[in-house]
Amino acid sequence: MGIEQRRARVREVRRRLALEGPPRTRERQRDFETVTLPERDCDLLRDLLIAERAEAVVEIGLAYASSALAIGEALVTVGRPRPRHVIVDPFQEREWSNVGWEQLRAAGLDSIATLMLAPSSIALPRLLTENLVADAAFVDGSHRFHEVFVDLYFLRRIVRPGGLIVVNDNWTPSVRTAVRY
Repeated sequence: MGIEQRRARVREVRRRLALEGPPRTRERQRDFETVTLPERDCDLLRDLLIAERAEAVVEIGLAYASSALAIGEALVTVGRPRPRHVIVDPFQEREWSNVGWEQLRAAGLDSIATLMLAPSSIALPRLLTENLVADAAFVDGSHRFHEVFVDLYFLRRIVRPGGLIVVNDNWTPSVRTAVRY
């Protein structure tokens, strides 16, 4: 399958997710709309990663996979030889019933993505000891100060010098404080 075909497959899954929502959600009112990264923000993230020519990206948090699909679309579009998308979400099975991972599989991105079902405080040090060097990271996991702080501490060591670390929900006091620190 060529780059255009792969990109079209990812775009179709992204479009369907944005229009129809996921096949199932948690039992919370408007959960998808509240939790997921809006489509326009996903487009910005995708375009930023394409401009960066990213080959390896670490993502904290998967949930319904809207941002993961955008990252996957960027990796497919860039077309580097060994694209890699490492996703850390300890709650994907238990809390999200694997709906995000199923979206990635439907888009054919499971061939370049790895899902780590461990807290980021355990997964990121493991990636560091494995000498992973990423071009970028996207942080949209826990919003508690100490957990965001730990994510940023390890990601600064994993993401190459001059690479990108994009943090979502900077409007929350705890995330904003961790970023500013």
